[in-house]
Amino acid sequence: MTSTPEELRREVIQARERLGDTVERLAARADVKSRARARAAEIKEEVREQAGQATERLGGPPLAAVAGGVALLLVLVAIRGKRAEKGRG
Repeated sequence: MTSTPEELRREVIQARERLGDTVERLAARADVKSRARARAAEIKEEVREQAGQATERLGGPPLAAVAGGVALLLVLVAIRGKRAEKGRG
């Protein structure tokens, strides 16, 4: 099974592309800070939506503000707990 130089070049190019894709995926997974920021933004949006729903159900901004504050406090406690588990608290 002898390969021609052109076939070998194509294989090398394909291997480099696969390796580049793998490195990009690993780098994205290793970027914990960016992943944490993205997750915090998701949680923040969820809290906003829940606070908006609470406002509609409970019928007033003051109560919604309290509900939003409590939800935010719970998120912060959860994040702090996660950090404490990792020894960074």
